Amino acid sequence: MRPQLPRSTLGRLARFFGPFPASCIERGVTVTHTAAAVPHLYLSMKTMHYQTEQRGRPNTPDYRIYFKTSDGKYISPFHDIPLIAESEQDDDVPAKKPKSENKVLYNMVVEVPRWTNAKMEIATKELLNPIKQDVKKGKLRYVANIFPHKGYIWNYGALPQTWEDPNHKDEETKCCGDNDPIDVCDISAQVCSPGQVIQVKVLGILAMIDEGEMDWKVIAINVNDPDAEKLNCIEDVRRSRPGHLEATVEWFRKYKVPDGKPENQFGFNGEFKDKDFAVEIIKSTHEHWRALVHKQTNAGGIECRNMSCCNSPFQLSADEARAVVQSAPVFGTAHQVCSEVDKWHFI
Repeated sequence: MRPQLPRSTLGRLARFFGPFPASCIERGVTVTHTAAAVPHLYLSMKTMHYQTEQRGRPNTPDYRIYFKTSDGKYISPFHDIPLIAESEQDDDVPAKKPKSENKVLYNMVVEVPRWTNAKMEIATKELLNPIKQDVKKGKLRYVANIFPHKGYIWNYGALPQTWEDPNHKDEETKCCGDNDPIDVCDISAQVCSPGQVIQVKVLGILAMIDEGEMDWKVIAINVNDPDAEKLNCIEDVRRSRPGHLEATVEWFRKYKVPDGKPENQFGFNGEFKDKDFAVEIIKSTHEHWRALVHKQTNAGGIECRNMSCCNSPFQLSADEARAVVQSAPVFGTAHQVCSEVDKWHFI
């Protein structure tokens, strides 16, 4: 039996997304809390704990990070981790609770820790959607060090249960989605681990256009960061962290140039949109995801099988999920990373 979501939580979710089908309430909707700052073991709020399981050899194409609950049931971080995070915690360990009901917190799946180069991402086209390193032309992908930045300049990841629909054209930019969950830049001080699930406050959003595709970048902060309480909007970031937003735009503009690609472009003249705008984009991508897992739209190659989505025709059994992980190569010693990854580029 799946754990039941408290009625107070259902009320908050209903106000944010609208009413839920009765079957969802009866079966239980799981909501999780900020991950602990311990690699591969994460604490939840009231429902379940997440763990990660590594398979294959790090720094090789067969390396994967799978997700599972504390009772050993494998899940998809794309489909089975809720978008909305609860704001209270059991076991007498209080989470930082928002001061008002309208300050919604989100779960973020960390794919890439700050200052690292490996382009890790949720494998949207694989069963259980593990985290893997992206491969292009048979080679593992690493982002270049573009002076003065070493690798990614934030913890980078995605909001679960969102999807940028490649069939949906943005009214402002006239570009369609990039077929991935919506991306998040966590600007907190903590350096996270791949596969960590953290609870974040959304502050704003940047409309990046990547080779003609809409690729939104949500700006957020880990709710456990010491500055989280005083950062509530994009202007707070601009005031308290001079140069950080400008560095973010420049990073996204140039990060593909060392690979021979053109500079990325931006909607709204590269200006960040505010929190309210960001929340509307998140709502929209959540609705696109909901249509995806209910077979109401073209999946475009996305692997939609999941363990918990209400009324989804893409249900996967626990035995099938376990077989997927057990068929992957066992975890082994990491391969050495090519020295080229440490090269600096001056653009």
